[in-house]
Amino acid sequence: MTIDYRAISDPELITLLSSPIRQELVDTLAALGGEGSVAELALELGRHADGLYYHLKLLCKGKLVTELDGDGDERRYQLAGRPSQPLRLAYKTDSERHITALRKFARGLMQVAEKDFVTALEAEDPVTEGPSRQLWAGRNKAWLSEAELKEANQLLERLCELMSHPRTAERDHLLSCTFVLAPHTTQSKRRSG
Repeated sequence: MTIDYRAISDPELITLLSSPIRQELVDTLAALGGEGSVAELALELGRHADGLYYHLKLLCKGKLVTELDGDGDERRYQLAGRPSQPLRLAYKTDSERHITALRKFARGLMQVAEKDFVTALEAEDPVTEGPSRQLWAGRNKAWLSEAELKEANQLLERLCELMSHPRTAERDHLLSCTFVLAPHTTQSKRRSG
C-alpha cells in the first residue's frame, strides 16, 4: 500500500493518529525538521523518553515514522513522506469507518489544543496581545460567500505552510495552532403545541 502523506485517507492510520501523544510526536518531528532522537522528542514534549517508545513503534508499524540507524544508544526517528512537512488527512465522509476515525482524530486534536492552551496560561508571562501575540483562543461563526470561503481556506493553508518550517536562528518561537472549519446548517426551532 502506498501512502500519500499529504492526504492520508486510510481509517486505520487516521485512528493511529487520533492519540494525542502520537499527534504531538508527529508534529514535533516536523518542527524539528523531520527527524529527531528520542531524547530530543522527550525534551521538546516534556515527557520521559521511556514513555515514547511504544507510540513511536506504532507510528513505525503504520509507516508514518521510520526508525533511522542511530549512533550507539541514541535512537533516531524520521517523519515519513516529506519529513519537514506535517502529515495531512484526506477527509472522506463516504463511510462510517472514515467518519469514526475522523471523529477520534478531532477529539485527540482538541485534547492536545486544550493541553497546550492551559500550559501556556500557566506559563510565566505569555504574550496575550499585540502583533507578537502567542496565546489566543477564539471561535467565530459567520456567513461567507463562496469567494470568502475560498479566501478562508487559502489563509488556513498559508498558516499551515508558515507553521511547517523547522527551527532556525530566526524561527525561535515554538507555537502550536489548532483549528476546525466546519459547515453549519440553520435549524428552525419548532414549538410544541
